[in-house]
Amino acid sequence: MRIWNSYEHRISPANRTGKERSSELTVFFLSGESGLAWYTSAMPSYTIVSRPDDVSEALKHRTEEILKRNGYERNDAEPKTVFVIGGDGTFLYAVHQYLDHLDSVRFFGIHTGTFGFYSDYRDTDFDAFMEVFLKQEVTEYCYPILEGSTDTGETYYGVNEIRIENAARTQALDVYINGRLLEQYRGTGMCVATQLGSTAYNRSLGGAVIQEGLNVIEMTEMSGIHHNKYRSLKSPLILSDQCELLFVTESFAGALLGADSDVYALDQVKKLKISISKSKQVTMLKGRKVDYFDRLQNLF
Repeated sequence: MRIWNSYEHRISPANRTGKERSSELTVFFLSGESGLAWYTSAMPSYTIVSRPDDVSEALKHRTEEILKRNGYERNDAEPKTVFVIGGDGTFLYAVHQYLDHLDSVRFFGIHTGTFGFYSDYRDTDFDAFMEVFLKQEVTEYCYPILEGSTDTGETYYGVNEIRIENAARTQALDVYINGRLLEQYRGTGMCVATQLGSTAYNRSLGGAVIQEGLNVIEMTEMSGIHHNKYRSLKSPLILSDQCELLFVTESFAGALLGADSDVYALDQVKKLKISISKSKQVTMLKGRKVDYFDRLQNLF
């Protein structure tokens, strides 16, 4: 059983048969957001994604030593567990590295910087982090991600957000929601964020912070032009996760598409569709509960 934003499955010794998960990929993310181990009948494999700093590197070596002693085998190509050691940026990097395996990957993380939204453990909690993993006292949470598709056939995915940015010239966009024209926008671009991403770039644009557990997406303007010739909503817009956004333009020349930290040119594109992905989601493992508002207070 998986937790979609709000439901959970506690793994305990009583249900360690592993038969249904023997082909799955478990990802452990050491970036401080969640922790979960998965038992399979085959030799459990793992990999580690870490930030290149002294603290993260030290934890990486300690993690590897403990896992080897407990019978885990390193497999960077197809791990059953990926440990991510670092910050929220490290987590996003790890997810994009394993996009093709998200149906079977689990991320388990410990944070080595300031407290992050993708980890429930800090570097000082390392012993507790490893203990819940080895004892399998963990919970599995699934989170939706965004999917962006263009009329030229490309597909992109964003955990936090997918955004259109044009610093070269004013970007014109016809904005459709579920096939209905909402507005004709002029400005620098648009940001579409998930609930998880609402505290990231979206927040810096003046977008609303969305409480965890709410299945919504948010669209926020980037420096929109507002006068008697061009008018758009101007305010952030929170939508059901069932909504589909379509951005249409005569030209995306000079514009970039950002999918989290990845950036792509849109020069030949005329249409970009963004919605919650129906084929991919991110699964994180958590060993303990951290109050959302305690986490939120660390932002300011």
